[in-house]
Amino acid sequence: MAIILCLPLLPICLLVWLAVRLTSSGSALYWSERIGQDNRIFKMPKFRSMKIGTPAVATHLLKDANSHLTPIGGFLRKSSLDELPQLWCVLKGNMSLVGPRPALYNQADLIAARTAVGVEALRPGITGWAQVNGRDELSIPDKVNLDYVYLKKQSLMFDLRILWLTALKVLRRDGVSH
Repeated sequence: MAIILCLPLLPICLLVWLAVRLTSSGSALYWSERIGQDNRIFKMPKFRSMKIGTPAVATHLLKDANSHLTPIGGFLRKSSLDELPQLWCVLKGNMSLVGPRPALYNQADLIAARTAVGVEALRPGITGWAQVNGRDELSIPDKVNLDYVYLKKQSLMFDLRILWLTALKVLRRDGVSH
């Protein structure tokens, strides 16, 4: 499915890459260390939406996240276009289309809470049950609870439902605070 998605998304990725390069200095891609299946660290690409030098922490921990955005960073985040390069991680096997969003390597509280309920056994996803039920607006306990629900209900039909809901959320730009 990721290969099928890559073909029509390639021109969009090229346009986003060009837009990032034209509106801010530095690389168009940002590679962040993320926690994958079984708590293994992997590198995950995103189109860069934050200025060079922004601390590598969860966006909600920044004092004024909006001041760190590039000129098109807000648009990239609200449209979720910054997430498109993660299809590379799906092709490599580090991620799947659906699963819990990969934590940053330094989100010890989220990693510990997920490990306590067995969610670390899942391959992280580009989207997940928590993403369609609140995304940036969720507390860590709520996010982990939704990840646990996904662990217990995981199936092809549930994944297809999450993908459909994700498409609706992206089109409406629901649940994105930064």
